[in-house]
Amino acid sequence: MNQYFTEIEIEKYPWRMGYPDKIMFMGSCFTENIGEKMEELKFQTCINPFGIIYNPMSVAASLRKLIEKRYYTEADLFEQSGRWGSYDFHSRYSGSSAADALAIMNDQVVNGHSFLEQADYLVITFGTAWVFNLKATGKLVANCHKFPASDFNRFRLTFEQIVSEFRDLLTKLQKFNPNLKLLFTVSPIRHLKDGATGNQLSKSTLLLAVDQLINDQGKAYYNYFPSYELVMDELRDYRFYGADLVHLSPVAVDHIWSKFNESLIDDKAGKLMSRIAKLRKAIQHRPFRKDVPEYEDFLTKNMSLLEELTINFPYLNLKKEKEYFRAELNGCKK
Repeated sequence: MNQYFTEIEIEKYPWRMGYPDKIMFMGSCFTENIGEKMEELKFQTCINPFGIIYNPMSVAASLRKLIEKRYYTEADLFEQSGRWGSYDFHSRYSGSSAADALAIMNDQVVNGHSFLEQADYLVITFGTAWVFNLKATGKLVANCHKFPASDFNRFRLTFEQIVSEFRDLLTKLQKFNPNLKLLFTVSPIRHLKDGATGNQLSKSTLLLAVDQLINDQGKAYYNYFPSYELVMDELRDYRFYGADLVHLSPVAVDHIWSKFNESLIDDKAGKLMSRIAKLRKAIQHRPFRKDVPEYEDFLTKNMSLLEELTINFPYLNLKKEKEYFRAELNGCKK
């Protein structure tokens, strides 16, 4: 059979992830695509405690704040159209008052600090080397929050700037959590607002920086997953993009997830994933009638499976699934 695309050979990693592991995801929206897949399958995850972050400097700044457990104050906030936010956080962590916003943000910092301290893996996805800083203060921002472009200076980070920042950060991370392993990846999502050439220069800068950092640190604790290359080579077709022709389609995300799963998830986890996937499918099941014995039997079997999983795998958080099946069972008995 003819081969119609270049298959990316993924290296054999010195470690694999499993259900007992705690995995933090930081970076662009692509990291949320993979993180949410793992979250749905009940892996122990913490996904973007500051929200989506595209550039390496803001990823580094966010990780420093988690290490230091640095609390936010009203001086760190801005008010915009009745909402209070921060240039360090995505708008989903804004509030209707300064007090509300600070409660939300500081809760993220506390939980993120605790998770990172115990994490086994940190997956970092760089989206772009282009950054914005506030003209008024010089502060580099993670999110512009739709403020006028005239409020910011825009420039592209150099390879040297990224490497220097992360060398220092990685030293701090090693002291904070000596067992932490890092997996870098570069987002395959194109930033065409930078222009086609600007996007390519940006991605090249990110790839060079990641390669240098891994070569510096060694592959026992630092590695790279080729999500960018998988899309550029194996999925070199607009069929694999969304309607905006920029973001990936669900089919593309599923393809990358399958490669991630094959190369980075251990065999024991694979078997458990199958059982949890069946539970997820059972929750999506919509019966023609709920007042029949067959549906009650179906619910009872799934509740028994949940109880078995809870006993054998106590680190699984199956609270929502139990609540769903319990509520459905109670409905059958009325």
